[in-house]
Amino acid sequence: MPSTSSRAAETGVQDSSPHAPEIAARLRRVDSLANWMDAGYRVPVLGIRFGWDSIIGLVPVVGDLVAALPSLWILAEAHRMGARRGTLLRMALNTGADVMLGSVPIVGDMADVALKANRRNAALLRRDMADGQRAPRTRAPLRHSAWELE
Repeated sequence: MPSTSSRAAETGVQDSSPHAPEIAARLRRVDSLANWMDAGYRVPVLGIRFGWDSIIGLVPVVGDLVAALPSLWILAEAHRMGARRGTLLRMALNTGADVMLGSVPIVGDMADVALKANRRNAALLRRDMADGQRAPRTRAPLRHSAWELE
């Protein structure tokens, strides 16, 4: 009988899958990055949480593009983990909205603090992985042409 550890209950990944430890570790990395990007710091009196996404986004144009890189990594990691297409689409829309809104001066910086797209994407991925465990995607084997097989 498979045991259910507190870490498995915390991550929402079932221990019965042979990929459960790998998926749980990936989810922890995604959560950690999402928290640093969106809520790593707190304004003491106001209680507003913000992260590196908001800080980097203060640099016009380039900042928002650089801040999008971790978001794209989270999206790629979700794909490698076997997330459903609908989940990947919602995550891509969150990331796209974050980049587009973030590119608007001042309003975009406030939107970064309010939307927290990376944390939303991490929650979507965690929910998708908890709904039904899927094997991680692997790279397809290289196809050989007929002349190489002879």
